[in-house]
Amino acid sequence: MPDFAIEDQYHGRIAGIDEVGRGPLAGPVVAAAVILPRDGRLPIELVSELNDSKKLSAKKRDHLYAIIMNCAEVGIGAASVREIDQINILQATYVAMRRAVDRLNALPDQALVDGNRDPGLPCAVETVVKGDSKSLSIAAASIVAKVVRDRAMARLATRYPFFGWEGNAGYGVKKHMTGLGEVGPTAHHRKSFKPIADLFDAMMDGR
Repeated sequence: MPDFAIEDQYHGRIAGIDEVGRGPLAGPVVAAAVILPRDGRLPIELVSELNDSKKLSAKKRDHLYAIIMNCAEVGIGAASVREIDQINILQATYVAMRRAVDRLNALPDQALVDGNRDPGLPCAVETVVKGDSKSLSIAAASIVAKVVRDRAMARLATRYPFFGWEGNAGYGVKKHMTGLGEVGPTAHHRKSFKPIADLFDAMMDGR
């Protein structure tokens, strides 16, 4: 379970940063930067239950998200499908992370970033591989980013009901791929991702 062991190596405002949405075939990539309180304002529930967002149920993520948003300083950033297609998913992820940090009340003194690459933040950075299972701040960021992106995809699903985005968040699972075969890609699909690029090529060839 994550804890504050990494945070305790630093002083000042320490932000955990994580992203969600690098792998899906549709939708934006979303990042969150979270500065948790380190005093009596930190609910004990977060200390005992925060974990990598992928290991938690949607109901638990929603519950913890509400607690985090109520007690922590949070910045949320995203990069659009157009940006993903223009600059590639890795660079778009970095853009989302920088936007998340920009939306904090002030720059953190130290950022703890999930992964092994510095996204080019305007502050000190430590990268932490599998950080969402080690750092409470990163785990909180992973939950915020996951909930925000899942809700965005669920809203899109009401306009595009063929792909099951309310349940698969844009990943290339069977229902999504079946929908692509039946109605084709939308403006929210990533043209730079091979399955979508192949569909667009086929559409052009069939003109």
